[in-house]
Amino acid sequence: MPMQPLPFRQQDPAAPAYRRGWVDEAVAAIEADQCRTADTHLIRLIVPALAGIDIYLKDESTHPTGSLKHRLARSLFLYALCNGHIREGTPVIEASSGSTAVSEAYFAQMIDVPFYAVMPRTTSAEKIAAIEHYGGNCHLIDDGRALYAEAAALAARLNGHYMDQFTFAERATDWRGNNNIAESIFTQLKGEPRPVPDWIVMGAGTGGTSATIGRYLRYRQYPTRLCVADVEHSAFFDCFRNQDRTQVCERPSLIEGVGRPRCEPSFVPGVVDRMMKIPDAATIAAMNLLTRRLRRAVGGSTGTNFLTLCRLASEMRNAGETGSLVTLICDSGERYRQTYYEPQWLAARGLDPAPYEAELSAFLETGKPLSFTIADVANPQNSRGDG
Repeated sequence: MPMQPLPFRQQDPAAPAYRRGWVDEAVAAIEADQCRTADTHLIRLIVPALAGIDIYLKDESTHPTGSLKHRLARSLFLYALCNGHIREGTPVIEASSGSTAVSEAYFAQMIDVPFYAVMPRTTSAEKIAAIEHYGGNCHLIDDGRALYAEAAALAARLNGHYMDQFTFAERATDWRGNNNIAESIFTQLKGEPRPVPDWIVMGAGTGGTSATIGRYLRYRQYPTRLCVADVEHSAFFDCFRNQDRTQVCERPSLIEGVGRPRCEPSFVPGVVDRMMKIPDAATIAAMNLLTRRLRRAVGGSTGTNFLTLCRLASEMRNAGETGSLVTLICDSGERYRQTYYEPQWLAARGLDPAPYEAELSAFLETGKPLSFTIADVANPQNSRGDG
């Protein structure tokens, strides 16, 4: 059954349009959700062939709405409420390929405001159903390049608030702490053999989570490095490599949740130590392999993260280094049964994960170095000068 909204007081017809009491109640309701669901599991993946290299997976799929975007949606709603953008009855509009919209629909229902998700028509049926389950409205468009403009136009027509995750993701989250995802990772690692990871791997969707992690590492003066994984048909990697935010990509990414046609305002290249651009077929291969090892399905963006982590682990093993690596399980694979887990869907798009899957499997079973080529660039400005 859909979640019932909290029993907010009825609007007094004589009251002004802005009622502070309603905002207080809305913020309290969202904060209560955070207290109930603040932390997610940090799973250690046991790989005997990589003795001395510890692999951890922060499982964001266990949030109430099933993905990493639950954190972002919570932060965006609190930011909009506390800045006076959302008031009682204000329609909320978002441009989203799916998971953010699912999470925002959840919070909109919680505080009893209308929600509209503007998304490409190609968004998975499972995500559309999830948005509608939480009372959201799906506004589907054919041209993904018009996503931002259509969301802004719909907000104007409805006299609503355009949440604009791609602009506000990096500023809505408290990167200094307050149980953000970076602080949560380090807290959970305290009792581990190697509590300060060598690398944290994060895909780029809005850019907000990588910005939070990168800033937190600097704020807390950790030596941990941040590697951001990008995908095919996405502008982030070229933006980082060429130091040019005007980079664009005409084709949409096939991997939902990561990859964007432009370098989004929330992407902060200066806090990123290294980037890799992962072929879509390699993403699917890593997704399949991790699904078998965990005995439960993970989503495509998790495959992107895991392939990148394995490349770093391969480098460390070749160099005789020990240490720990952390990445995210972004969401469950149940939302992608008709796409990434469907052979006909993959074949229609020319994706053959088998060669990548065989090599990755050999690496995890025997430690045999990974040899396939991945576009890779480091940020020379982030060298600490300590050799």
